Amino acid sequence: MTHSQTVQALFKPWAHAKLPLPNRVVMAPMTRQCSPDGVPGADVAAYYRRRAENGVGLIVTEGTIIRHPDASNQPNVPHMYGEAALNGWANVVAAVHDAGGRIIPQIWHIGTRGHVNDYSESDIAAIVDAFAQAALEAKRLGFDGMELHGAHGYLIDQFFWEKTNSRTDSYGGDMLKRTRFAVDVIEACRRAVGPEFPIVLRFSQWKASDYGAKLAATPAQLEQFLAPLVQAGVDIFHCSTRRFWEPEFEGSNLNLAGWTKQLTGLPTITVGSVGLDSDFMSFFTEGKAAGNDKLDGLIERLERDEFDLVSVGRALLVDPAWADKIRENRTDELISFTPEALKTLY
Repeated sequence: MTHSQTVQALFKPWAHAKLPLPNRVVMAPMTRQCSPDGVPGADVAAYYRRRAENGVGLIVTEGTIIRHPDASNQPNVPHMYGEAALNGWANVVAAVHDAGGRIIPQIWHIGTRGHVNDYSESDIAAIVDAFAQAALEAKRLGFDGMELHGAHGYLIDQFFWEKTNSRTDSYGGDMLKRTRFAVDVIEACRRAVGPEFPIVLRFSQWKASDYGAKLAATPAQLEQFLAPLVQAGVDIFHCSTRRFWEPEFEGSNLNLAGWTKQLTGLPTITVGSVGLDSDFMSFFTEGKAAGNDKLDGLIERLERDEFDLVSVGRALLVDPAWADKIRENRTDELISFTPEALKTLY
């Protein structure tokens, strides 16, 4: 079998009704903190354009902050509000589209300064409205869809997780009640953007504070968790794991994206050390570079339709031409990831 036949599944067009793509390669959202005062500049536009020019099917931007005082304490994370930031994003969208690419923003409330247990229902309503306004701006700017960041211990995920959500009202308690905040956000965004604008939800079992955390310990619990999110209007699930090849539950080789697709019938994006031979923390604890051509098992899973799209993070962060190099068997030209790559936009 030739190399082109081996990787063919990764570069097969995706005929989704709302978000058709030329291939299955997705640039994962990665915080860069290169937008002073929340405004993405020409360097940010060029950074994303380079990926579009080099064969990435869909770009998911770094997290963009909604207009809420608790949403972020990081001044260089981009905003999805305010004239200057929105004009900056308009330039990013134009640059990516001019290169023939597709791009969606990840919409984010970090939840660093507030706490889910402290918010009153009026506070929650204001946050939901801010998410919806950001979604509306994304559509107005010409993005091809949007992603809600509901993973890794940030605000939406803080409502999901029983260890951070001890509310006793309708936003806390059992799993169904802990999904209510996300349901409110999804429904508000759907009202804002209409039925045809794709909404992606990124979620994870693991948290930045607890890699072993589980929202759902069994497939049945995962189905219970996902059902209200589907009903609320999610089109695609972005299923974040640290290593895509690890089974999510005992007794099956399916990963989180595989289980999510099987349980919901909706398309899924897999992510987690794709194209790397080490997981995230080893770069910082061991200080070693990582080769970024490792696709062992990924293509076979994609060919079996375990998931639909493949999200690539650090391999694309350091090498904007990663997708084209993989497709063209130019693996000897791949640039290895090191922590130094995080210091600049390339």
